[in-house]
Amino acid sequence: MKGVNVLADIREVVKQKYAEAISGKTGGCCGGGKIDLGGCCCGSASDAINPITGNLYQLKDLQGMNPDLIATSFGCGNPTALAELNAGEVVLDLGSGAGLDVLLSAKRVGPGGKAYGLDMTDEMLAVARANQVEAGIANAEFLQGHIEEIPLSDNTVDVIISNCVINLSGDKDQVLHEAFRVLKPGGRFAVSDIVLRKPLPANVQQDMLAWAGCIAGALLDQEYQAKLAAAGFADIEIEVTREYDLGDDMMASLLESLSPQEKEQFNGAIVSAFVRAKKPA
Repeated sequence: MKGVNVLADIREVVKQKYAEAISGKTGGCCGGGKIDLGGCCCGSASDAINPITGNLYQLKDLQGMNPDLIATSFGCGNPTALAELNAGEVVLDLGSGAGLDVLLSAKRVGPGGKAYGLDMTDEMLAVARANQVEAGIANAEFLQGHIEEIPLSDNTVDVIISNCVINLSGDKDQVLHEAFRVLKPGGRFAVSDIVLRKPLPANVQQDMLAWAGCIAGALLDQEYQAKLAAAGFADIEIEVTREYDLGDDMMASLLESLSPQEKEQFNGAIVSAFVRAKKPA
């Protein structure tokens, strides 16, 4: 899938899907139908506190947060657990949604630091800013824009995080080059994302709903590593945190084009992963 028109189509489908998800909780990433306040690739509201590998969002970190904010985390992990965030650092969350990871990051870097959230969806930004006001967190800022065109200057960010969003982009090379550009020398890239262990059939790769569901646009693990290296990153690591069962209802709703035989063949091919890398100092 290449070209300006395809990228625009992907953006529009994703934008509409997440506007519906935050406005009516009708399903975000990995939510093909109506969800019960669930998150992307999580399953239920309780999993928003316990997504993927268990206790990634510590209850002590979530104290004082609006329960709706926790429930509307459409992610596949907890990127704030990936990187050591130090007092005074600048953090950028690509595809910040309702703002949970931004606000958690802002608390960790303290008043001398800053946490930016970047999102393209008006509805998400409105909710995130309202959540920031309610949480009383001053050192966060939510920006509107695309992750392929980050509206920040070169060498301004210490840590880039993201939660199940980079797979949604139709131009991942540009996303990673932009991430590299805005990171300071020695800066860290630490994201949760969906990764593939083997290529999916062409009909799935062309399915826009499967794109919006975080599946069709996911990279092979080797591709992810190669693209990060091509963008200039070093010390690249991919750690699998959860393997998805293509036979369960959540996944089946996103992979309707696969036959039962294909689902069996590709079972274990779709995983959540922690992806880490550094910009050389």
